[in-house]
Amino acid sequence: MEFHEEAFVLSARGHGDTGAVVDLLTETHGRHAAYVAGGASRKMKPHLQAGARVIVDYRARTSDHLGSARLEPVGEGPSALFDDSLALTGLSAAAAVAQGALPEREAHPGAFLAFEALMGAFAIPEVWPAIFVRFELGLLEDLGFGLDLSSCAVTGTADDLVWVSPRTGRAVSSDAGRPYADKLLRLPPFLLGAQAGLRDGDVRAGLDLTGHFLEQFVFHPHNRPLPPARVWMMDKLAEVGRL
Repeated sequence: MEFHEEAFVLSARGHGDTGAVVDLLTETHGRHAAYVAGGASRKMKPHLQAGARVIVDYRARTSDHLGSARLEPVGEGPSALFDDSLALTGLSAAAAVAQGALPEREAHPGAFLAFEALMGAFAIPEVWPAIFVRFELGLLEDLGFGLDLSSCAVTGTADDLVWVSPRTGRAVSSDAGRPYADKLLRLPPFLLGAQAGLRDGDVRAGLDLTGHFLEQFVFHPHNRPLPPARVWMMDKLAEVGRL
């Protein structure tokens, strides 16, 4: 098996004295682990940070074997964010969520594009937390667990949608959901249209929403919690009043 395409680094760990095993997110071949010779070297380490964009030449004898890869860096990558610790925290969380949620060697082009869009948003401090929520919505949809926010699950109306059923992932209108408000998840308006601005608490509501369904459909079935890096990101966003 061989392929040549761009990818994002999700994680890297040392392997042997000089090599590294790198987890890569590609657009057409999904998530792939690969051995990178010399990956532990001082020259290569900066290019193996989570979020680094690379061109990968991948080779494996069979689809079941750990392949090897040669990587060529593309652009600045995460080094452009070194002065923004909060954005780096978000980047680490995004990489951990993608690595934990996506099955290996299964194409998920929507997840790649969502990660790519989020990487571009990290340079805009007031925007990226909301884009992070959309990134996780995109992951859920690409994995087959997309939420239906188009109309109320009870009345069918598309107006005044303010909650989401934690069981079905369908939107619920204000009137229909009011008697059950304490059992429903809040639906922030910015997820319903690009024109809606962000209000206080909207990012937290969005992350609570996507976190619930990632836990329910993706992580808990494999007896795993949400990645600690995501929890840390929410704590840091709360500290600076960005939730």
